[in-house]
Amino acid sequence: MELELRHLRVLCAIADAGSVGRAAAQLGYSQPAVSTQLRRIERHLGEELFERGPSGVRPTRYGAEVVDQARDVLTRAAAIGHRPAAGRPPHRTLRMAATNSPMLSGTVSRVRARLPDLSLAVTSVYASSRIVELLEEGAVDAAIAADYPGMELRHSAGVRHRGIVTEPTFVALPARHRLRQCAQVHLADLADDAWFVTPDDGAGWPGVFYDACTAAGFTPLTVHEFLGDQTQLQSMIADGLGVSLVQPTLRPVPHILVKPLAGSPLWCRYVLVWRPDTVDDAVAETLLESALAAYRDLVAQAPHLRTWASRTWSVGA
Repeated sequence: MELELRHLRVLCAIADAGSVGRAAAQLGYSQPAVSTQLRRIERHLGEELFERGPSGVRPTRYGAEVVDQARDVLTRAAAIGHRPAAGRPPHRTLRMAATNSPMLSGTVSRVRARLPDLSLAVTSVYASSRIVELLEEGAVDAAIAADYPGMELRHSAGVRHRGIVTEPTFVALPARHRLRQCAQVHLADLADDAWFVTPDDGAGWPGVFYDACTAAGFTPLTVHEFLGDQTQLQSMIADGLGVSLVQPTLRPVPHILVKPLAGSPLWCRYVLVWRPDTVDDAVAETLLESALAAYRDLVAQAPHLRTWASRTWSVGA
């Protein structure tokens, strides 16, 4: 077979929906027809593109690459023969801020593919409280921020938000750590470890960390405040200088183990926040869908999270 645009649309629909059945419904096909089409595409490419699980499907690492290429081709095909209307600027710029989130890259690439006439100007802003201030001031149009259950972001009526995903917090340990054989780690068992902790984000961190430690019956003895290059942090953890709470989508790296915390005592929610006077509903929906699809790709590349999620959690629930 030769790949056609309709095949690429099927792949993108499955990746976005996270389910063959939902993709079929969106495309107006039957589920068996889409399943058959996917098998043919995978045979043609010689490798599986999606991993099947109880909560749906997620792109494999190779599949994520293919889907990104498919989006690019579809965007270029849709632009063939199109010219901007006379007197209308071909592009407009959306000013976007984002806290420390690995889904940012995948979100931006998807938005660019789906909205080629929209330029994104992205600014990294660590503190979610500052992100809200920038939105209120009109300095940015949209953002990906973070908050915590029971401590939702507060803003005026001139700003809107929708949750992207609420994820558990995992812990990164050196590979030779005494708890390396444990499938999950009790927070209390880390009472004697040194900790790397990121600074105040204005939304509840690191207060929620200290509250969880108190509930587990201890106060961290040694805390290193750290906000810098992730590679540097991982190097220090690998050298046995401490442990750190991390996002569960952190990709496996040499000499570091990423494990879930028993009982999931800490959760973080990522939120799309925007100004409705500068971001219309269609653009906001595209931002949200792109962020969720980017997060699903991250889950597909994090085996420790996939294992945990297959038992307890469904992305996008």
